[in-house]
Amino acid sequence: MPDYYTPTVIQPAIPVADITPLERLLLSHVFNAERDGDRFYFYADEGPANMLWLDRAPLEAALAHSRIDSTATSFVTEQLARLPADNVEIELDFSDRSWEAIFQDIIRRSPTLRYVTAVSAFTCSKMRPDGFGGMAVLITADTVMGKSTSDIVEDFLAEARLAEPAAV
Repeated sequence: MPDYYTPTVIQPAIPVADITPLERLLLSHVFNAERDGDRFYFYADEGPANMLWLDRAPLEAALAHSRIDSTATSFVTEQLARLPADNVEIELDFSDRSWEAIFQDIIRRSPTLRYVTAVSAFTCSKMRPDGFGGMAVLITADTVMGKSTSDIVEDFLAEARLAEPAAV
């Protein structure tokens, strides 16, 4: 069975002053996080995580120290409200949530960041036709947009007038 990977790099690094403790906690579980001076560099060796398992105490502490309205605070507050108070480990499903929205919140508040990019490679442990390519995403305060290498090939085909006409 083939294994699919999506190594991803976030650039530029995020200033420590621009990220709340809750955002830092969540993003450091979606991605690997390395502190580089006064910034955090986020990346994923195999791909961004969709399921996060966090101990309740650090999650609640980070939430208490993140007193701004944001995607992260809304998401965690909703999840904690659904769980019994004695659950010590919290499972957060990020598959229908967007880490892009968390970065967008950071950009909106940041005095220095105008955008963040996420560049991903699609790789596979076997030479499968659907296992290779890539994607680039641009995140700004107002929009999130991206293109995969498949999208770029489609653009090239259309530009070269080689694209298949739409079926009627």
